[in-house]
Amino acid sequence: MTAKLDAPTRNGKRTDMPNRRQLLLGAAALPAATLATTLSRPALAQAPREVVIGAVYPMSGANAQIGVDCRHALETAVALVNERHDLDLPLARGEGLANGARLRLVMADHQADPQKGRAEAERLITGEKVAALVGSFHSAVTVTASVTAERYGVPFLAADSSSPSLHKRNLRFFFRPAAHDEMFTAAMFDFLDGRKRAGDRIETVALVHEDTIFGTDSSAVQRRLAGERGYRVVADVKYRANSPSMTAEVQQLKSADADVLMPSSYTTDSILLLRTMGELGYQPRNIIAQAAGFAEQALYDAVGERGEGAISRGAFSLDLAAKRPSVAAVNALYRARSGKDLNDNTSRQFMGMLLMADAISRAGDTAGAKIRDALAATDIPGEQTIMPWKRVAYGPDGQNTDADPVLLQWIGGRFHTIFPEAAAVRAARWPMRG
Repeated sequence: MTAKLDAPTRNGKRTDMPNRRQLLLGAAALPAATLATTLSRPALAQAPREVVIGAVYPMSGANAQIGVDCRHALETAVALVNERHDLDLPLARGEGLANGARLRLVMADHQADPQKGRAEAERLITGEKVAALVGSFHSAVTVTASVTAERYGVPFLAADSSSPSLHKRNLRFFFRPAAHDEMFTAAMFDFLDGRKRAGDRIETVALVHEDTIFGTDSSAVQRRLAGERGYRVVADVKYRANSPSMTAEVQQLKSADADVLMPSSYTTDSILLLRTMGELGYQPRNIIAQAAGFAEQALYDAVGERGEGAISRGAFSLDLAAKRPSVAAVNALYRARSGKDLNDNTSRQFMGMLLMADAISRAGDTAGAKIRDALAATDIPGEQTIMPWKRVAYGPDGQNTDADPVLLQWIGGRFHTIFPEAAAVRAARWPMRG
C-alpha cells in the first residue's frame, strides 16, 4: 500500500481543500459516475506519519566496520531531514518530508553476499514496506538488490557502488548520483597525462584487482584507457576476494616493476596487499587506487608508513569545506555519531540518502512509480551538495554525468586533494615517497 504525503495546513485546517460551493460548481461539469466517485472519497489518502527507507550494507564479516560507518552516514542524513538545520542542502531547513512526515531508516546486512543482498532487499520491500532502497557498497550486491527492487517497482539508489556496468542494464528504477569507475579512471589517466607533460617519465602501469564485479569492471576500464592513452600494462593480476595470502600476486607485481601500481581492492585485501609488499621488499614508485579500501583510514592505521603517499581517486574531499560551509557542518554531525571524519564512501552514502529523501518529498507520495519520476526529474546544483559535483541530474539510464571526481593523496595522516587543479590544495608528491 502507498500513501500520499500530507497536504499543506494552517491552524490545523487544510489550505488546499475546495469549499463546498467550489466543489459543487466544479462537479456540474462531470459525468454522473465520475461525480459520485469524486464526492465519495477524500482528496488525499491518509498521510503517513513516517516514510521508511531501507539500506542494504555489510554489517558483519570482513567488512563489518564499513557497514557501521555506512549506518552512521545514513543516520546523519536522516537526522538532517527530520530536524531543522541552517544549511544549503535539500530538506535541511525544514523538519521532515512534505508537511512533516518523518524519515525512518531500516538497515539490512548483506554480509558481502550477493544472494543474501537479494533476499534482504526483498524482505525490506515485502516485510518492512520500505518506500525505497539505498545501497550497497559492494557492486556485486548492488547488482542483485537493484534487480529485486526493479521487479517490485521500488526505486533503488546506488549511493556508492561504482562498477560502470550497473547503469547499463536498462533498469527504470535504478539511479546513481556519484561517479562510476569509467569516470574515476579517466581522471586517473588525466592526472598521469599531466605529469608526463610536466616531464615525468611514466610508461607502464600494473593492475591488481579482486575477482568480483567491482574489480573485474575496474580492470577492464583501466586496460582500455591505458591503451588509448599510450601506457603499457605490464601486469594485470586478479586475485580471489578475501584471499588468505597474496604472496604470489605481489611477486608478479614486483617482477613487473611498473611506474604506477593501480589496485582495485576492498579494505581487508588492501591491508593484506600492502603488508605482503612490505614483507617481500616491494615498494612501488607510485600507487593510484580505485578507492574502496584505499579510501578507508583503517587501511592507513593498519599499514603505517607503507601507505604514505598513496593516491586514491575520490568523490569527496574535506578540503571542499573552504568553499562550501555545509561540508564542515555535516562532517561535524557525522563525527559526533561515528568519531570519524567523512570519507569517500561515507560522504556518498550521506548524500545518497539525502537525495532519495528529497525525491520522496517532491513526489508527495510513497508510490514507487511517483518516487521514480521525482528522481528522474532531479536537478540540484552542486553547491547544494557536500560533493565536488557540478550538479545532480540523472540521464535516461539513471546515471548522473556531472559527478566530478577528485584525486586524494595520503600525506602526514590525512588526505589532501591534488587533482584537478581547480580543486587541489597542494601539489602531488611524485614519486609517492618523495
